[in-house]
Parts: sequence; C-alpha cells; structure tokens
Amino acid sequence: VPDLQGPRYVSPAPNGGFVVSEECGDVKVFLSSRKLLCSLSSKYGHQFGNPAGVCMDRDGSILVADEQLHTVHLFPEHGAPICLVSTGLRRPAGMACSSFGHLFVADAGENCVKVFKYCVRPR
Repeated sequence: VPDLQGPRYVSPAPNGGFVVSEECGDVKVFLSSRKLLCSLSSKYGHQFGNPAGVCMDRDGSILVADEQLHTVHLFPEHGAPICLVSTGLRRPAGMACSSFGHLFVADAGENCVKVFKYCVRPR
C-alpha cells in the first residue's frame, strides 16, 4: 500500500481490510482489495494530534489511541466519535480489543498495559 504518510500501527478489519495510523496525521481504512475506503479525519471531521495504536471491536467500530492528546476515541460505523479515555494515559501506543468489551492500551509513558471496560451493545 503506497502513499502513506509515516505509517505507524496497523490492525485487521473483520471484512478482510485493515486500518492504518499515520504519524502526526490521520487514520486510513482500506478494503481487502487494498483500496482506500476512507480517512477518519475526513469522514468524521476529527482532528488527531499523533494517532498511534488502532484496533477494531466486534461491532466494527475503530478505536484510535492518540499519543499527543493522551486519549482513546471510538469511531462507530455510523454516528459521531466518542472519547472513551480522556485521563490517565501518558503515552498511549498499541491497543487491542477483546470480544467482551475490554480495551487493552499499552502506555509507553508509564511502562504498563492499562485495561478498560466499555459498554458493548448486546448481541
């Protein structure tokens, strides 16, 4: 996949595509054909500081850690972004989601992994 601006973290998407964060820039979503589906900053009008870790939850929402803003935002397939974590992170980096609604965030600023629980839609 060419023409990325400092690719940092990548996560698979359930549909065979993937999500990539770009240093000091944006988060892009690609189809399984490796064609660009969307840019999160364009689609949601969201301003990132320095997007880092990315992952997708079981509902297809994209979660993004922002090292500069010290936050984690959830970008649902439909609707506005939601700030899931706004305090307690010094330098969020890699992330992973569990199917039980747990969010694991590697905090490079505190040399630890922090675990958060967020509300998951019932099946």
